[in-house]
Amino acid sequence: MKQMNCCLAPVSHLYLRRVAQFENAVSLYPVSCEKLSAGRSDQEWLDAVLSGGARIVQLRDKESSDRKLLEKARYFREKTREAGALFLVNDRLDIALLSGADGLHVGQDDLPPAEIRILAPDLLIGQSCNTLAQVKALGRAVERRESPVSYFNIGPIYSTETKEGLKKFLGPQAVINFAKACPLPFTVMGGIKLEHVAELCAAGVKRIAVVTAVSQAEDMAAETQRWITAIQVARAEMI
Repeated sequence: MKQMNCCLAPVSHLYLRRVAQFENAVSLYPVSCEKLSAGRSDQEWLDAVLSGGARIVQLRDKESSDRKLLEKARYFREKTREAGALFLVNDRLDIALLSGADGLHVGQDDLPPAEIRILAPDLLIGQSCNTLAQVKALGRAVERRESPVSYFNIGPIYSTETKEGLKKFLGPQAVINFAKACPLPFTVMGGIKLEHVAELCAAGVKRIAVVTAVSQAEDMAAETQRWITAIQVARAEMI
């Protein structure tokens, strides 16, 4: 098993168990967005994607009050624990810690992963990377055994409505280039449709993060299962 935390400090059994689950069980990575869920709540979304077989979920909510967000996060924690799925929070370290989440996902302008690791030694830490330079910097830190990051996300791959104002999209070729620059596991995200799965898996993708592809489906549970199956089939064809 590849150890994702490349810091010199010892890592706990809990962290390693989370690492193993991320590496071995995750294929589809659903990310919540209540305003893009066709009138359904994040709680309804969660129940559906877990029913569809998701082994990881991310709570991304930048609009709720702190108390409502914490309440929601605790619901996510309860339900993901029952389902045996990983639960990550977007951006909010305080909410992740108070709810007992498995990890935190941050962007380039959010809290520095090294600072997060000090307060949260057992959390998975994901970081978004939008340029090759960012991935190369992460890769160099990993080589020096100085990176607290567990995995990175490459995106946006295609045009997406979940990121306003973006005009530049990386395309599938970026996956190959980015993956060569950093040995950590990665996810891809941004405008990905079901018909893109085979192309992305052929480029080395193992884990695909989605928002609207699932959240706007009429049957979110069935769509989750459809994506998981598509990724499994595409990956099997690469062997």
